[in-house]
Amino acid sequence: MLATQIRQKDGIFYFASVPAKDLLSKVRFISRFYGEGEEIAAEKISPRDEIAQFIAKIERSDKAFQRTISRGKVKQLKNFYETAITQPPIPGTVLLFTSEKLGFRSAGVEGVGHLAAPEKKFLIVDGQHRLAALRFHLNERPEEAATIQVPCMIFDGRSEDFATEMFVIINSTPTRINKSHLIDLYERVSWAEPHRKFASRLVSSLYSEGDSPLRYRINRLGGRSQKDKWILQAELFNELQRWTAREWRRIQVAGGSAREAGRYYGMVRDFLKAAERVWGDAWENDSHMVTRPVTLKAMIRVCADLAREDGNPAEGRVARWEKRLAPWANQARAFRAEGFYERFPAKGEIERVARVHRDLAKWAGISTIPNKA
Repeated sequence: MLATQIRQKDGIFYFASVPAKDLLSKVRFISRFYGEGEEIAAEKISPRDEIAQFIAKIERSDKAFQRTISRGKVKQLKNFYETAITQPPIPGTVLLFTSEKLGFRSAGVEGVGHLAAPEKKFLIVDGQHRLAALRFHLNERPEEAATIQVPCMIFDGRSEDFATEMFVIINSTPTRINKSHLIDLYERVSWAEPHRKFASRLVSSLYSEGDSPLRYRINRLGGRSQKDKWILQAELFNELQRWTAREWRRIQVAGGSAREAGRYYGMVRDFLKAAERVWGDAWENDSHMVTRPVTLKAMIRVCADLAREDGNPAEGRVARWEKRLAPWANQARAFRAEGFYERFPAKGEIERVARVHRDLAKWAGISTIPNKA
């Protein structure tokens, strides 16, 4: 495989980008993982393989890796792979180890060359859950195998103590933070812009409030619900913070976030309730794109347009907006998953969301507001 040789002090290791299908054939799982009606059995560990024995012992005894939690974590990651479009599904490296000393042949460029594969499968020091979820994801969607490459750090020819110490350091130092967790923290950090804190509060309410059509449907990578997720928290946050940034002066004049958060949540909630009624059977339907990220993001933009035009009074708003959105019912066939991307051609997700937004607003007779980032 083509790899980059990295030197740090006395250590030498390698970075490689490996096609998902190829990688999964070169690694071994030492814990059992579960999917929907499927399982990845733990491979038998030799008594002489001290590293694998140690990691397996931790995986099976630590509460964070017990079977029920492991299953939930794998399901969350698999759902993330399915909903991530512009976000890379696996942005962080997977750490692989082999005690074999691998051959490295220079390709004529300093540090770049061809790394030989080990005779036995790699041990996964960090990334078993991610690769297990990837295995289940590719079983369901093999056509995506060719589009996913996994960044890997490869350590070879080291002692058992080296691999064991690395595993302990990685799993006892929770310093990594993703965009979803950062959104959760916006309200608590002093440097966050006020409209971002406001948008973070809206996302939290849409996830947790009992009357929210998006309750537990937002992929927060840590939510406790077993429901399938419709949209990444970061994607929903981006749409809401664009809206609230544009409206921020008006929000401040009206009493600031403490008073207006409930009102804006109410508008998004009522809009989604009205949309759910209008879409009928197409809502929450796997054969349609209505509750997929591309359409949900476009609908949030329509919500901003409509709220500016007809946000008050709150009383009777769901019924009032249901009438405004009624023409969407006649467009449900256009949102069938089969052929959707041909019916809404675009260069990428950003352009497609903008196109769906314009069409949805046009069908409902709603004037659009430029959606500046």
